[in-house]
Amino acid sequence: MSRIVYLNGDYVPDHEAKISIFDRSVTFGDAVYDVAGVLDGRLIDFEHHMQRYFGSLQKLGIESPLTQAQILQALRRLVELNHIDEGLVYMQVTRGVAERDFVWPKGIEPTVFMFTQEKTQGERDSGAHGVKLASTDDIRWARRDIKSVNLLGQVLAKKAAHDAGASEALMIDADGFVTEGGSTSFFIIRDNAILTRALSNDILLGVTRRAIIALCESKGFELSETRFTLQQALDADEAFISCASDYILPVVQIDDHEMSAGKPGPVTLQLRDIYLEHVRATLI
Repeated sequence: MSRIVYLNGDYVPDHEAKISIFDRSVTFGDAVYDVAGVLDGRLIDFEHHMQRYFGSLQKLGIESPLTQAQILQALRRLVELNHIDEGLVYMQVTRGVAERDFVWPKGIEPTVFMFTQEKTQGERDSGAHGVKLASTDDIRWARRDIKSVNLLGQVLAKKAAHDAGASEALMIDADGFVTEGGSTSFFIIRDNAILTRALSNDILLGVTRRAIIALCESKGFELSETRFTLQQALDADEAFISCASDYILPVVQIDDHEMSAGKPGPVTLQLRDIYLEHVRATLI
């Protein structure tokens, strides 16, 4: 059975959804996207996803074709039509269709499409078993705070990690400091203190990351936003990654180094339980 997707106001089978080869997302990667988790058939942290989405559009000077209320209605409709209990719903907005030129014309109309993905059993099980990371050079463009579709750096990093037998890349900047995962935020735990890189243009404002930091503050966990090297990450007591699709995932290995005796650490598991409890209490 085909998925039903959203394209410029219409709900259509995925094989019928088409965009122009002259869409600027194709010719220049001139587009932004956002993705929200779905749990129990409802959306996770929608408000903060929308804050990031509208912020990315503003930074690129793209007018949103839909209001927040219209986006919520469309995402909920897609979840319903595709019978998604747990998974993801994506939205992408491009600057629109125009003759190929670096400078876009006035009055160009954005293209918008949305689609769902269902979470697999393997993805559900990864939270209990933990994941392996492989370190890679961070070769992305300088505006990582914008959630654009320019993801080739992440594609290459995650392919290299996959080839090394890992589930995710751990990206290291030119100065030797950890930035984040290929599509995740990264945290370490040392002496019961939680550390993650501070927000800047160097990393994405992870919505799950934001929720974790707020929960740490409200639950009395010590948390610091600071830089640390790959070696400092390897020397940590525990590590974990976070993202919309997998919530909080324990890291049990980085490169050839075993973390927390090769099993999910106790602080990470405690945080995961706290986060999932928070999520279920705030679904919309």
